[in-house]
Amino acid sequence: MTFSFGKILIVDLGARSVRIETLEDSVIRAYLGGSGIGSWLLARHVPPSADPLGPDNAVVFAVGPFCGTSVPTSGRHQVLARSPLTGVFGECDVGGAWGSAFRATGFDALVITGASDRPVSLVVREDGASIEDAGDLWGRDTFETYETYASRMPGSETACIGPAGERLVRIAAVLHDGRHARAAGRCGIGAVMGSKRLKAVVAAPERRDPRPLHDAKALAEACTAFAREMPGKTERLVKYGTAGIVVSSQDLGDIPVRNWKEGSFGDRAAPLSGQHLAESGRLKKRFFCGRCPIGCGRTVELSDGTLGAGPEYETACMFGSNCLVDDPEAVIAANELSNRLGIDTISAGAAVGFLMESYEMGETAGIDLGGVVPAWGDGKALVELVRMIGERRGPGEILGEGVLRASRVIGRPEYAIHSKGLEFPAHDPRAFNSLALSYATSNRGACHLQGFTYVFEKAVTMPELGFPAAQNRFGTERKAELVIASQDLMGLFDSLKLCKLAMNGGVGATAALEWLNLATGWDMGMDEFLTAGERIFNLKRAFNCALGVSRKDDTLPDRIRFQPKGGGAGDNLPPDLDSSLDEYYRLRGWTPEGIPSPETLAKLGIEV
Repeated sequence: MTFSFGKILIVDLGARSVRIETLEDSVIRAYLGGSGIGSWLLARHVPPSADPLGPDNAVVFAVGPFCGTSVPTSGRHQVLARSPLTGVFGECDVGGAWGSAFRATGFDALVITGASDRPVSLVVREDGASIEDAGDLWGRDTFETYETYASRMPGSETACIGPAGERLVRIAAVLHDGRHARAAGRCGIGAVMGSKRLKAVVAAPERRDPRPLHDAKALAEACTAFAREMPGKTERLVKYGTAGIVVSSQDLGDIPVRNWKEGSFGDRAAPLSGQHLAESGRLKKRFFCGRCPIGCGRTVELSDGTLGAGPEYETACMFGSNCLVDDPEAVIAANELSNRLGIDTISAGAAVGFLMESYEMGETAGIDLGGVVPAWGDGKALVELVRMIGERRGPGEILGEGVLRASRVIGRPEYAIHSKGLEFPAHDPRAFNSLALSYATSNRGACHLQGFTYVFEKAVTMPELGFPAAQNRFGTERKAELVIASQDLMGLFDSLKLCKLAMNGGVGATAALEWLNLATGWDMGMDEFLTAGERIFNLKRAFNCALGVSRKDDTLPDRIRFQPKGGGAGDNLPPDLDSSLDEYYRLRGWTPEGIPSPETLAKLGIEV
């Protein structure tokens, strides 16, 4: 059979037009799929002058060549837009079932431009897409929206926004999989959909027939051993989900405590862990994304006896230790509410922590707190503030704009822990030195997943990329090399559509390349493969540079750079950022101001 990939659906909601394009083979080989193809499409459809919440912005959904195949953990997709939170490049990697359903329609990417004059949903089928009225769903939460389409169109999968996205909350997410709640959470892409009056994108294939591959049998055989061994290699994830690392991460000094001011949550961290959920009887079953043998998703019993999604690591820490909340009931409730309203739990937890510190320090006089006392550790206040964010009410009007904008209102920028306007995830650069440079140079702002460097300072290795042993987390040698190699590799994972947790199960560059060649029939070598990762990263940087991003934006808060946190991180501080950037830019082939040089862009075949 012949490999099939590159069929693109282009929708203009304002003009109510739909057309189909097919990418050239050279573009597919250069950018692969998912994040790479999505970034390529975003750069061509979004001019630098576009308002992130205006009709000239685009939302791009893209799957990868592995999606819908036997490759383990490949049931994923990418969602991209210019971020209304940061103003620069934005993207989310998300699992669940939507990606596989979308690819079953025969399309590999979807570009949505323009804006509707009334609420609509987009329904994608094998013959194209239809723009359908969604006035009856506007105002409904994400669970209700998902369940409505599941009833109307059995076998479909829905990506949708909740009330937060409709109200243009800048930390609004795009939710998938209903109550399993797989979120394209970061960068506020839910608000971009809201600005377009787009309630949902429904993938409604008539069949789930496998897409043509070069050698599907050989691919399945090559993947079998990895899929069989992954659960054993990721036992803690299998048993406890990503929240299973809460306590061990605290021991390393990694989790945020009191808006990143303290180093340990002590015994109060344990109730937030995946182990506690399992041992308390709240954990009822596991949830698996498409083609995943790990099943890190948690289904838990809520206080009213119904079932919902259990908090993942980031959520448990950002709503928990970051806000000094040790009540798992409050964290579960805040998570459930965020999923219903369509809010990024990382940014929401950061915003609540920012407000709690501001309140503690007497900086909220004159701010309408809506009757809430945002005191450290108050679980009820946490839940109510999340509700207010989704409803743009009281302090939620400020917090929903993200910590950078909130700090401009309250006047305390030093309390706002972000990079490029994106709030920190729950991993601390003072615990893993590589994270400082990785966060500072990440194209979407502070992000542990765009580089995933800290896993290489734990136990994971990259022998193909020159790192055959785990790196010293407090060391300073070769950190720029590690960050570049990791960022490029993660770009490949996000483009092929591999979950990064597959790395814990033994999947690296060699296996990924072997599977790619079996799927496509290409004869791609490792150098070309790794160059594709470099190209994808540089394209995103070039997109940002066209918006004015440069060295001035590759920075971190002073709290992270200069204030030791103690705990498992001790007195460690990240390496000097200016020196690190000098080396990083040199190795990347960028100017001292962080701009990809014309020679680097020409070498990679990037046109700007």
